[in-house]
Amino acid sequence: MNKKDIFHKFVEFTTSVHRVTHELTKDAKSNDVTQVQYGILEYIAVNHPVTPSQISDCQCLSMPNTSRELRKLSEKNLIEKYGDNEDRRKLYVRLSKEGEIMMNKAFECIESRFLNRIQNASKEDIEDIDRAIDILHTKLFY
Repeated sequence: MNKKDIFHKFVEFTTSVHRVTHELTKDAKSNDVTQVQYGILEYIAVNHPVTPSQISDCQCLSMPNTSRELRKLSEKNLIEKYGDNEDRRKLYVRLSKEGEIMMNKAFECIESRFLNRIQNASKEDIEDIDRAIDILHTKLFY
């Protein structure tokens, strides 16, 4: 198989990933946050600690928009900002206790949907899925 064919399979695969991700996360977020804010919270939950620049880059937001959304999340007591003890210029963002509670509820909903999706998978299928995720994570989505 040539690399162009692999690329086309990759495009089809990522389209499917986006569709399934939407199905799994639909209505999992709290009504207290926007979809953009939820995306930021999810990113922080999985990748903490993070900088505003990392959030901006990953979420495809301008820095002014990122700063505004972080301010709103801070006002809702869902995140905390803190500085680096060694480099005072660096600012990090993490979930607050309230943010952790919110994201845990969302992840519980997503987990339930995921487990429902794989409920009829055999033990071998589960092992194959686990291996495939590991391979994709180390070889492509690093």
